[in-house]
Amino acid sequence: MVNRRQAYEAHQRRRSLSIAGVSTALVLVAMILLVPLAPGWQAVKASFFDAAVFAETFPTLLQAFMIDVMIFAWSVPLILGLGLAIALARGARAPALFPLRIFGAVYVDVFRGVPVILTIYLIGFGIPGLGLPRPWNSPYIWGTVALVLTYSAYVAEVLRSGIESVHASQRNAAICLGLSERDTMRYVVLPQAIRRVVPANMNMLVALQKDVALLSFIGPVEILRQAGIYKSLLANFTPYLVAAVIFLMVTVPATRYADYLLNRDRNARS
Repeated sequence: MVNRRQAYEAHQRRRSLSIAGVSTALVLVAMILLVPLAPGWQAVKASFFDAAVFAETFPTLLQAFMIDVMIFAWSVPLILGLGLAIALARGARAPALFPLRIFGAVYVDVFRGVPVILTIYLIGFGIPGLGLPRPWNSPYIWGTVALVLTYSAYVAEVLRSGIESVHASQRNAAICLGLSERDTMRYVVLPQAIRRVVPANMNMLVALQKDVALLSFIGPVEILRQAGIYKSLLANFTPYLVAAVIFLMVTVPATRYADYLLNRDRNARS
């Protein structure tokens, strides 16, 4: 039996959905009708929306995207491991570990303060310039190092916020039960902290998936570099549109999943 409050809330939801649907349809219709009226539309259409170029370049660019996926896959565990180590270093409370706290703070300040593309340039061109032999001069290695150093600084701060969100009474209770500081962190604090920051770290991983393409500036022929090669060969920008579509095929579902986790966490707390 539906009461008056439930009926009112259902009416409001239907009303909101109707308004959102109508406004979205109006915007789409306006774009479809007005954009082709722009004086340069035909030139833009030929340069960015060439169906033949799209079909020709899509398979190769999808294959090149696998390089991005591989770099992403081996970077993630390194980022999470280093980020956790930095977060624990920043949260060290023993006086003897004060140098670790200073190191963690400086690390986070430096790698969050420098744009990721600058870090990639400095490490990707600087360290191989020392004359290292193969394979230690590979741009894959040093590009990965640059991404790991940068993103672990962000992940460390996310994890630290999760650690500090665990109430102090739980630490005290664990110590009263006879657990050491190390076991308290391992069995009581970290499981809760990591679970709470999963949504935030999902957003970081989505950003990382996109930033892997920046490694193309130091050598790897991944999707962005391959799209640039096609753009030069075909004198057409459609390959960049293909690259964008391929990225969206991955990042949109990942973003929606992160939103789902955020909403689930918010509902669990309310």
